[in-house]
Amino acid sequence: MKIGVVANVLQDRPLEDALKTFREMGIEQIEPGCGGFAGKAHVAPERLLASPEALEEFQQTLQASGLTISALSCHGNPVHPDPAKAEEYHEDMCNTVRLAEKLGVDTITCFSGCPGDCEASRYPNWVTCAWPDDNLDILKYQWDKVLIPYWKNFVQAAKDCGVNKIALELHPGFSVYNVDTLKRLREAVGPEIGVNFDPSHLLWQGMEPVAVIRAFAGMIYHVHAKDVCIDRYNTALNGVLDTKHYSDEAHRSWIFRTVGYGNDAKYWKDIFSELRKTGYDGTISIEHEDSLINRLEGLQHAVDMVKSCAIFAETSGMWWA
Repeated sequence: MKIGVVANVLQDRPLEDALKTFREMGIEQIEPGCGGFAGKAHVAPERLLASPEALEEFQQTLQASGLTISALSCHGNPVHPDPAKAEEYHEDMCNTVRLAEKLGVDTITCFSGCPGDCEASRYPNWVTCAWPDDNLDILKYQWDKVLIPYWKNFVQAAKDCGVNKIALELHPGFSVYNVDTLKRLREAVGPEIGVNFDPSHLLWQGMEPVAVIRAFAGMIYHVHAKDVCIDRYNTALNGVLDTKHYSDEAHRSWIFRTVGYGNDAKYWKDIFSELRKTGYDGTISIEHEDSLINRLEGLQHAVDMVKSCAIFAETSGMWWA
């Protein structure tokens, strides 16, 4: 395993400065944003694709830093019901896989997206229960008419660029957010659809990360390390479907925390050990979204926790038996 980072945590700094800071912290790989919600602060695919000189400069800067790329991130909503927004997100996705081909990267991280409830919709509609029956009609439309057709087409385009690992982050608010929905899309589209495993989004839904890893054996293409703290008292009153702004930490049912501030070392050791059991030996990409800790301090805490809990060397074999 290697320690990585979702690079937009330092999106306000020039790429060279950000890479230097990451390196000094002990980070080995970056997951740069290439569009969508992640932005393009360090990597603007359309610019690098249009200019061989700009692409060469980027590659030289990265090589000089000693860091490498774990995956290209393009977390948007390419099935947005607003055609203009959908096209913008889709174009970012296409440019991301084109750039991946130039860089020799075979993995992108993204969301499944969420359609509207019908062809006339203006906003995405995330269905969270089976009744009234209208909800089932919405889900049928979203999956059969929008989601599966889109991903079938996009996967083929990605494969044409050498990208055969599309790691979807299981995120509430999007159509793929748990084990069943990921497997449903993978079965309909193909094995290129896999998982960007982020335990923080699972925990507040009441899911068990180790159980999820077991269910996804062989399907995990990338990993995010991000923690979450569930407020037992706020949750006791309002449950976990919380729409309060993330800045309202005192009243939310849960908030994102840096690694180790929501769950202890044993929790993280169990996750990394289970990943090893299922054959994952890739990047642990730290995502810092903790509003209670300075981003540099929080990122360093996360690096230290991952260093102390993750498994980096090859096994020695079962020499005792």
